[in-house]
Amino acid sequence: MLLIDYPKIAVIRPQGSLSGSKALELDKDLRTTLVKEDISVLLLDLQYVESLDCSGLMALVSALKLAQTKRKRFSLCCVPAPLRMIFELTQLDTVFEMFDCEAEFEATCESVREAEFEATCESVGEPALLCA
Repeated sequence: MLLIDYPKIAVIRPQGSLSGSKALELDKDLRTTLVKEDISVLLLDLQYVESLDCSGLMALVSALKLAQTKRKRFSLCCVPAPLRMIFELTQLDTVFEMFDCEAEFEATCESVREAEFEATCESVGEPALLCA
């Protein structure tokens, strides 16, 4: 029997302005989630965020560094146009994995799962059809 453990995905949906104390609160939430052993993917849904300052950006960059250290995936989705402009001006749009919507993110997760499944089947020497 072949058991494939799919990654567990956590989604955080902050609201309002990510500045000052709200940015510190987000930083804490991101760190707490990323250090959990059973979470391998963190998606930050920014659709309800109205503004972002340097402390908010630092919280996101800090979370990205932690995710990379822990070998976890950290992605952003539903980034409103004003926030996307901030990412573009700071060139952080090239650093973060960003998706237009949650469905687009989920589609990439499915393709990764399928690729991992096929690779696992190949490594145990079974065709993918028998592996299922």
